[in-house]
Amino acid sequence: MSKKQVSTTKAPGAIGPYSQAIAAGNWVYTSGQLGLNPETGDLVEGVQEQARQALNNVKAILEEAGASLEHVVKTTVFLKDMNDFAAVNEVYSTFFSEPYPARSAIEVARLPKDGLVEIEAVARKK
Repeated sequence: MSKKQVSTTKAPGAIGPYSQAIAAGNWVYTSGQLGLNPETGDLVEGVQEQARQALNNVKAILEEAGASLEHVVKTTVFLKDMNDFAAVNEVYSTFFSEPYPARSAIEVARLPKDGLVEIEAVARKK
């Protein structure tokens, strides 16, 4: 199976030794995406806006890889505060429709750049 790095300027560049995503065969695995504005590299304000930006970043990476949000089979959502679960769900539900991807949501002690939410995805290419 071949492994190919996926990179786009429509999402923030990696802030460490990792790829925005890896395409392996017909599958795309994104790295966790924060609510970073790809043009400025700054976090947007608020948990809902960070969730929206993180999902837009995931979407841009998937599209670069030849996939889309409708091809996502699994996501992982990392939350700084589980009390934000409902607020993030509100935004999340505008990006996905039934059948929704499988998902895990985990509260973490801290995220890079002190983000409030980070989202990663696994998708099958078109």
